[in-house]
Amino acid sequence: MAHPITPLSPPLKDELDIVIPTIRNLDFLEQWRPFFQPYHLIIVQDGDPNKTIKVPEGFDYELYNRNDVNKLLGPKASCISFKDSACRCFGFLVSKKKYIFTIDDDCFVAKDPTGQEINALAQHIKNLLTPSTPLFFNTLYDPFREGADFVRGYPFSFREGVPTAISHGLWLNIPDYDAPTQLVKPLERNNSANRYVDAVMTIPKGTLFPMCGMNLGFDRELIGPAMYFGLMGDGQPIGRYDDMWAGWCCKVICDHLNLGVKTGLPYLWHSKASNPFVNLKKEYKGIYWQEEIIPFFQNLTLPKECTTVQKCYIELSKLVKEKLGPIDPYFQTLGDAMVTWIEAWDELNPPKKAEGAASLSAPAPAKAEPTPKAK
Repeated sequence: MAHPITPLSPPLKDELDIVIPTIRNLDFLEQWRPFFQPYHLIIVQDGDPNKTIKVPEGFDYELYNRNDVNKLLGPKASCISFKDSACRCFGFLVSKKKYIFTIDDDCFVAKDPTGQEINALAQHIKNLLTPSTPLFFNTLYDPFREGADFVRGYPFSFREGVPTAISHGLWLNIPDYDAPTQLVKPLERNNSANRYVDAVMTIPKGTLFPMCGMNLGFDRELIGPAMYFGLMGDGQPIGRYDDMWAGWCCKVICDHLNLGVKTGLPYLWHSKASNPFVNLKKEYKGIYWQEEIIPFFQNLTLPKECTTVQKCYIELSKLVKEKLGPIDPYFQTLGDAMVTWIEAWDELNPPKKAEGAASLSAPAPAKAEPTPKAK
């Protein structure tokens, strides 16, 4: 007698949150419905908190606006950027899941060269659940993908790999360019016919990369406290460097703690080219500053006493103020905000106590009460 087939539960359904920063109605979710609907969404509304953001029916979500941020964090809300997509890191802060996938609201489902729709979330999960190989480069890229392996000459002592903390995805259609490149290549597009690369690779230890936050997955328990997108946007002298700042900080900490970062698949379809002249106003200081910021991170060594992400990040904040502070007072403010971020993280994410242990610590922080959600 035939038995009914038991439906397969989506991978990590109860262990992953999808974080979306936005200033507009989330109609783009309709295209993602087959892939996202089983998961819980954390929506961080930027801009006017009195504006109503419409979310398609059928999604399980929490929506936080600036009033919610201020209510939950109090004075520490100063570390969360306003009028900038950097506000997404508030969603990382309040999540209670092990994994995070974050995406921008102008990104849609891409297709591979065969015309098959790409489930970006599923690929991020595969990347995060398999080891990385930062200590020795494999010329067949990710040896843990189906159909690949370690090549001849790869040391057996390195084949176990290290835990993967970050999965960095890419984009078809509109490339993630800075303003000067946008201005000289206004019509350039990254299309699947000639630019799709079917590869995932580990970024080697000691190598930095420009992280983009619009297609990003990470293990919150491994690297979450370092996934701070800095101070950007309203009231700040710089913008559009939020994800890159987080990427540089996370990479040096991953290298120190022997964690891995992957880049490549999955692709999504980036639909909207932002205004290069507006972008240039936001970026111009960063374009100058990065010539000193990047050598700072390249030459940075964290002490062996830094055995947790939080300890690494606090040490990093001190070095930011000491080494980058002379460039501009902004870095003094940023260093202080990095400390505030860690304080907020530890308040909302206290260490798990042993079962049955009595709590002698301060009272738990107030529970987040976001704007009411729709089902």
